[in-house]
Amino acid sequence: MNSPRLLRSCLLTTLSVGLLAAAVAPAHAERPAETAAAVTFSDTFDGPAGSGVDGAKWQLETGDNVNNHERQYYTPGTDNAKLDGQGNLVIEARRENPGNYQCWYGSCEYTSARLNTSGKFTATYGRVEARMKIPRGQGIWPAFWMLGQDIGQVGWPNSGEIDIMENVGFEPSTVHGTIHGPGYSGSGGIGAGYTLPNGEAFADAFHTFAVDWAPDRITWSVDGNVYQTRTPADLNGNQWVFDKPFFLILNLAVGGYWPGDPDGSTTFPQQLVVDEVKVTTSG
Repeated sequence: MNSPRLLRSCLLTTLSVGLLAAAVAPAHAERPAETAAAVTFSDTFDGPAGSGVDGAKWQLETGDNVNNHERQYYTPGTDNAKLDGQGNLVIEARRENPGNYQCWYGSCEYTSARLNTSGKFTATYGRVEARMKIPRGQGIWPAFWMLGQDIGQVGWPNSGEIDIMENVGFEPSTVHGTIHGPGYSGSGGIGAGYTLPNGEAFADAFHTFAVDWAPDRITWSVDGNVYQTRTPADLNGNQWVFDKPFFLILNLAVGGYWPGDPDGSTTFPQQLVVDEVKVTTSG
């Protein structure tokens, strides 16, 4: 199932333009083998409760996002993204507007956070993974994804986008992995979903979401279970734009075209709890 959203990456931020520039395989129980892998990026979010993320690794984007009709305002500092003192990053979405933030639809109704590694870390190939416990509820939209570092020069979707994990709250048991590029973006993105067995919800426990990325090949897995592989042969003749540096993004959106808006069943606050983000060479 493809993500029917518009350009999420055009969020108005306090970042400079330079920084922003700065066939489904059968599931099996083992992830692709790797040998002599070297860790190129790691964050286990160790630190005192209430402290911010490591500024040498991450920066926070701020603002709203009209392109997807998201409802939240992404805040700076530790307002909505902080360490819990137990080795986790907590990104929290709240129904509030203490800063009188203005969104595309008027006075903002929600706050949340979005972080990226642009200008600080990029990867070209390797295993990119995060161990997380996602939130729940109608209108809640957590994501772990990547954008081509050249987005400031070539724009989106020519930059390419790799969605390692997206979840929309009305599908508590399913996550999605998708690629976007020229000729296959937005609702035309190419991807698939992975559904937990026995009606389990992803919000009930931590899970590891990963891609194994090599020249002309990207493979997605959840807890080591591979659920899709994409190559240039899947693009119907369109350009494969995934052989270059990409930066990492973590965010928790509220509302939008794809998840829909929160309703009376949605409770706040909601938390995306991130235990670890790691990138290793493919070996």
